Amino acid sequence: MALSGADWLAQSLAASGQTHVFFVDAVLRKTLLALSDAGVQPVLAHTEKAAVYMADGHARVSGRPGVVAAQSVGAANLAAGLQDAYLGRAPIVALTGRKVPAHQHRNAYQELDHKPLFAPVTKLSNDVAEAADLPRMLRQAFAASVSLPPRPVHLDLFGLQAEVVEGGSVDAPPADLSAFRVMTHRPEPEAAAIAAAARALLGAQKVAIVAGDAAALSCCGEALLAVAEALHAPIATALGARNIIDTRHPLHVGVAGAYAGPVTNQVLAEADLILFVGADTGDMLTNYWRTPKAGTAIIQIDADPAEFDHSYPAAVAVQADPRAGLVALAAALGTPSRDGAYLHRAQARMAAWRREWAERRTQPGIAIDPADLGRAITAALPEDGILVADTGYSGIWTGNCVELTPRQTYLRAAGSLGWSFPAALGAKCAAPDRKVICWSGDGAFYYHLAELETARRRGIAVVLVVNNNSGFGQGWPNFLRNSGNRPQAAAELLRFGPTDFTAVARSFGLSGIRVERPEEIGPALEKALASKETVVVDVVTDIDARAPAPWTPEG
Repeated sequence: MALSGADWLAQSLAASGQTHVFFVDAVLRKTLLALSDAGVQPVLAHTEKAAVYMADGHARVSGRPGVVAAQSVGAANLAAGLQDAYLGRAPIVALTGRKVPAHQHRNAYQELDHKPLFAPVTKLSNDVAEAADLPRMLRQAFAASVSLPPRPVHLDLFGLQAEVVEGGSVDAPPADLSAFRVMTHRPEPEAAAIAAAARALLGAQKVAIVAGDAAALSCCGEALLAVAEALHAPIATALGARNIIDTRHPLHVGVAGAYAGPVTNQVLAEADLILFVGADTGDMLTNYWRTPKAGTAIIQIDADPAEFDHSYPAAVAVQADPRAGLVALAAALGTPSRDGAYLHRAQARMAAWRREWAERRTQPGIAIDPADLGRAITAALPEDGILVADTGYSGIWTGNCVELTPRQTYLRAAGSLGWSFPAALGAKCAAPDRKVICWSGDGAFYYHLAELETARRRGIAVVLVVNNNSGFGQGWPNFLRNSGNRPQAAAELLRFGPTDFTAVARSFGLSGIRVERPEEIGPALEKALASKETVVVDVVTDIDARAPAPWTPEG
């Protein structure tokens, strides 16, 4: 029996295991009602970007494509929100309405040509002219979103609110697309490439490994450790792969690149050869291409051949799923005899930095040092907990000062300020039985604080920790220098507040806990984690407290 487009789409999303769809009205109204009847929860957000960020967090935790929808008028805002998912390799299926061809190019109300807006932030952007196209187009969209590398896709459904497609007829049973997940495909490496990589690695005395975001997607921690142990190689990671192995493991030397602590880049700079695993070799991972320095021998393992020779010439390029490639490489390496001096120096440096950092505490009479906040979150985060961090200083603090295990999940913004709180709500929707802590600066939280209402209305319980320093802390010292050390002039440009975010939380019908002393952080987190609703933990911190800074070679 034929189904309406709305019923077919709703039943297909339900059959595919989707638990939530995130949207801003007005779009797909019949579909959203049918989704509710089918047990899928539609979550109304207050902005299109927030809806995308929720779908992003949901996708990163569930491994399924996140689904987000907006009408034609909001399509530009929705496209802007897809940037973080694209850079962060998250599968998203974005659905928008658009007016039919007869209404286009005639000054249609607030409508633009959608294709150029979605081109930079999607792998696929297709029109859906009628309901009969849905079975083919939705399957294609799901498949493309999880193909390597996973990234957003876009379907433009005819009708301002997609009503043309909703009202048509589909003569096909609902589609079960649950097989399309990250990682759906795991390509195996060629034997010759593995043999060449093993020869090069065994021929180098000082080998380091850098594991990137694609390695984290591949869940290759055990295989990564096997290769590193065989080579006596320290492991550095991209921020998004921070906990691919336990951050306290003796082989882990921290986050590489521009968000690194003071040791990691120095270790990489001394390597004879670096094995990049699922790593994009971009500016943030390599500290603007200074570590490793030009001329360092490079081997790459990546499922995406477009990543080879992007920034450094690869002596050997192994096209494979990172886990499959590492498993094959570990077998080829065997148990060689290795000089461990380079690794031992790296470990000694890391141990010295850890001892120094452990002594850093909030000083009397000064607002809280975020180092104390990092230690408190390390202690409070459950063993299967999810930590969501914003970009900028939130990423640097959590990437260096919060210890994590592979059983925990660490999600970080790929660059969009304000991403973390909506993403944390989406992550909680995907994992309702797990505790979620969000680390957001106050500058980031201002972007989407209206989603406190969404959290209350939908009963989504996360712990929102606001690193509240009444300004943009990461840029503050640079502004001071540029102002000629005139603090008032710099403050007029970069400081805001002070704001009591517990009062903001109460105005939305939620609770908040104000924290002004370091000894209060632990009890506040414990109380917030025990709550069945979102709690704002407003931590008053020192804007002059500096996060760990990366080592950078001279010149």
